[in-house]
Amino acid sequence: MVEFEPIVGRYFTISYEGRDHRIYVEEAGTGIPLLCLHTAGADSRQYRHMLNDPEITSRFRVVCFDLPRHGRSNPPDEFWLEHYKLTADTYAGLTRAVWRALDLERPVVVGCSMGGAVVLKIAAENQGEIGGIVGLESAAFAPGRYNDFLHHPAIHGSELAATYTYGLNAPSSPESSKRENWWYYAQSGPGIYAGDVHFYSFDWDGREAIKTIDTKRCPVALLTGEYDYSCTPEMTAKVAENIPGCFFKIMEKQGHFPMIENYPAFRPFLLEALEHVSPK
Repeated sequence: MVEFEPIVGRYFTISYEGRDHRIYVEEAGTGIPLLCLHTAGADSRQYRHMLNDPEITSRFRVVCFDLPRHGRSNPPDEFWLEHYKLTADTYAGLTRAVWRALDLERPVVVGCSMGGAVVLKIAAENQGEIGGIVGLESAAFAPGRYNDFLHHPAIHGSELAATYTYGLNAPSSPESSKRENWWYYAQSGPGIYAGDVHFYSFDWDGREAIKTIDTKRCPVALLTGEYDYSCTPEMTAKVAENIPGCFFKIMEKQGHFPMIENYPAFRPFLLEALEHVSPK
């Protein structure tokens, strides 16, 4: 008999900023809603290990969605008439629209890389509505990631992004896991990684907003890999310094994509972070 994984995937449509978005979402488990945000140019397949971890799914309803234009979510109508550029307001607003559409009560929002940045904005603006955040590779300010070759007619942009991000993994991470993440990036649509990096490089500056986060109302846990040179441990430490009461730990043997590049090594750090943000 075939043994199916306990993941259920479905589509739904929400209207945001006057446009309909057909969103793919998958989930597993029951309990506290845990809404997971993928990295730039990728999709929620990066969280497949969490979705299959019975210790997590016995306590949390793990929900992962692909942003519009990413993975299995459609781009909006007439996407071919515009140049995609993600903004902080759109990213945070779409995430909020998703948890409200799915009726997630006080979700804990987990995000990595650009997702780890936007969860800081989400925490600052929604402290009465969410249960907390877990920021993976979180930076309050990270200019300089964009370059013109990310979307160029002479360059295979998705393969460029996949190979660039491959270098952000820790050297000790299993090759098969690093290549799996490479594959997700290589499947990205034209200009999607570049549009996401626009948010990260030009539109994102949360250095003042993070000072408004009250960890008594919205617990914060921050985890950053020791080998991450895109969002360095020092960059996340600066975030932690401005959020009194937050949990912060540097993860040994981890790079920029802990949930997919080396889940067994990441798992103890994740469980500790989830314990910090869970209701007592």
